[in-house]
Amino acid sequence: MTAATPPHDLADRIDRILAAHADMEGACLSVLQAVQREVGYVPGDALAPIARALHLSHAEVYGVLTFYHDLRQTPAGRHVVRVCQAEACQSMGARGLTDALVRHFGVALGETAASGEVTLEAVYCLGNCALSPAVSVDGTLLGRATPHRVTARLGAAT
Repeated sequence: MTAATPPHDLADRIDRILAAHADMEGACLSVLQAVQREVGYVPGDALAPIARALHLSHAEVYGVLTFYHDLRQTPAGRHVVRVCQAEACQSMGARGLTDALVRHFGVALGETAASGEVTLEAVYCLGNCALSPAVSVDGTLLGRATPHRVTARLGAAT
């Protein structure tokens, strides 16, 4: 995937987000989450103004950004498929399901299809162990997932 161009009004958006979190102690994660909700991801250009406003180093902000898997440095695809890789799901076929989805979408885990249609991600618990293997499709939980059920859910979402 190529790097995305940040929105032209990124600085204004960041200023608004920082103002909304001005009184919050330890606001770095909340600010990064707000930027992601607003922009869809956290552009690299957002780190310096956030670091300055929060009196942190660029490395500290980058460390928070890269520590949390839910924060994105590039835009996600139109649909996000998250496949649980935890032990319960693995014991119920998550690896085979993942392999099938990788082949179907033509992307590796953590990547977005060149078309921008689907991002395929690994997660390490969706809290749905009793219905393993579990998948989240655009935030909707799907238990006893199969490749067919996942692609059918995507078809219903389009």
